Amino acid sequence: MCLFQSTARRLVSQVHCGLKASSSKKQKFCLEMARPSSNMADFREVFAKAKHIAIITGAGVSAESGVPTFRGAGGFWRKWQAQELATPGAFARNPSRVWEFYHYRREVMLSKHPNPAHIAIAECEKRLSKQGRSVVVITQNIDELHRKAGTKHLLEIHGSLFKTRCTSCGNVAANYKSPICPALAGKGAPDPDTEDAAIPVEDLPQCEEDGCNGLLRPHVVWFGEALDPCVLTAVEKELDICDLCLVVGTSSVVYPAAMFAPQVSARGVPVAEFNMETTPATNRFRFHFPGPCGTTLPLALARHETEIIS
Repeated sequence: MCLFQSTARRLVSQVHCGLKASSSKKQKFCLEMARPSSNMADFREVFAKAKHIAIITGAGVSAESGVPTFRGAGGFWRKWQAQELATPGAFARNPSRVWEFYHYRREVMLSKHPNPAHIAIAECEKRLSKQGRSVVVITQNIDELHRKAGTKHLLEIHGSLFKTRCTSCGNVAANYKSPICPALAGKGAPDPDTEDAAIPVEDLPQCEEDGCNGLLRPHVVWFGEALDPCVLTAVEKELDICDLCLVVGTSSVVYPAAMFAPQVSARGVPVAEFNMETTPATNRFRFHFPGPCGTTLPLALARHETEIIS
């Protein structure tokens, strides 16, 4: 928590950098940061020299794989939006409905595949590792498409659709069963006229640890829940050592992830944003590349002519 409290203070001071009287040098810095470059050749030069690259990804990186987001206008499952179902309270009141929602999402994701953006990131990580350079992916996504693409160094800050956590013993386990339990077979249709399955709790996914049989829940961070402090510590370490940061397919409005890249930029590290449109954080970054991530990222992360591969 200390990291993000201090970051928040730095962000507040940066927001007002153009409003306060300051030296001409500081004014010039603020002016330059307000006009991010879209020069790919310049970015490629920075990329070629970077030793530790942090890539922060959001829903936009998976959009071209056909992954529904359930956020914003039209983002409904039946008559509910995600923020009405993805909460501890909703699960306590109606675990059957919440599991139907997540069962539907799991089944959808089992049919989806990584797109060129996921693949470009994974191939870049593999190639640069042979040069003694590192790539870490810090993702807000729970779809595991980065993992499917081959990314190894992955921090999933919001958890995964394909992990469960026991509400009794706390055990976390990978789970790729389809369906996750017999009672959910054929359930979870998103049509607004679909009736709730009203599955008894004892027939919902159960913990398989010896002698437990507790009710399982999706191992994802729900609205109103804190992020895993161990994951946040790992993120902090990666952001502290990175010398290039990419922000890919994220609106930069979901906290605390929205603070990550501005925090890096505040210490002078180049940040490049790849997104369909500008975001509230765009003017804090050195680069901005509009357009589909599956089009812009492969070019950005391709082998640079100065790279030496043994």
